[in-house]
Amino acid sequence: MNNLICIAGPTASGKTALAVALAQAIGGEVVSCDSMQIYKRMDIGTAKPTAEEMQGIPHHMLSIAEPEEDFSVSRYCEMATPIVDNILARGKTAIIAGGTGLYMDALIRGNSFAPYPSTGRRQELEELAEKEGIEAVLSQLRAVDPESAQRLHPSDKKRIIRAMEVYLETGQTITAHNRMTQAIPPRYAPCWFALEDENRQDLYARIDRRVDSMLEQGLLDEIRALLASGVPERATSMQAIGYKEFIDALHGRCTVDQAADQVRQSSRHYAKRQLTWFRRNQNIHWLRRAPGDKTEEILSGALQILTNSDN
Repeated sequence: MNNLICIAGPTASGKTALAVALAQAIGGEVVSCDSMQIYKRMDIGTAKPTAEEMQGIPHHMLSIAEPEEDFSVSRYCEMATPIVDNILARGKTAIIAGGTGLYMDALIRGNSFAPYPSTGRRQELEELAEKEGIEAVLSQLRAVDPESAQRLHPSDKKRIIRAMEVYLETGQTITAHNRMTQAIPPRYAPCWFALEDENRQDLYARIDRRVDSMLEQGLLDEIRALLASGVPERATSMQAIGYKEFIDALHGRCTVDQAADQVRQSSRHYAKRQLTWFRRNQNIHWLRRAPGDKTEEILSGALQILTNSDN
């Protein structure tokens, strides 16, 4: 049986429950692949698994960064790779579970990343964007790396600056760097699973219930505590769905009910984007949840696929 398994899928699809059940069944440990669950003190709004939900199964890559920090895919891979290798070296199964496709793909490929030098180039680009708008940086990028300039949305300030910085520091476009990286054989060869509901409305109903549950668990108090501790409203962590909307409510820019409705809508849109991302992966075994299916039924399907792959 493959000792490296990826469990992907949209938000609220049941990835955590399946990962725990699978770990119990085959002797595994879970490595979280969620770009928001990496933050400390952000538990409710990120749907971070509780001790009860973990059921004694070791979980890694949870609460490993401060909410004030800007985290990145490169840092995730630097931290998660030795954890995965250690799990495998101990003869256990590593179960990579989460909905952040960019992080999961990079971890499996074993991407090398262009350096983040401290030469002041990034600061200069950030100052240019602040003074003249991101279009000024995007215009420079179009001249040297039109492929990246076309691919990046004008609102994606962080990646536009990053792409231009890579060129200025290395003389190589980030497009060329990524192309070289993708030509290298992947570091790992996992068995891929992804969860999807046969009835999309079932997923949306779970998303709605999750938002209600987060409020009942004290999400507003969690956000108040983060702001009171000095976490800036504009921090990357606070731009997560479920935080930025309720920050507006706490400041009176909208009501709590309006914020909750926006979280539900944004979560649905995010789920669609996640499904689109994972459908590009031809190696994924899709585990489709029929109405009324519990984790046990999904687990049975996954175990059958794992068993058949050994034959």
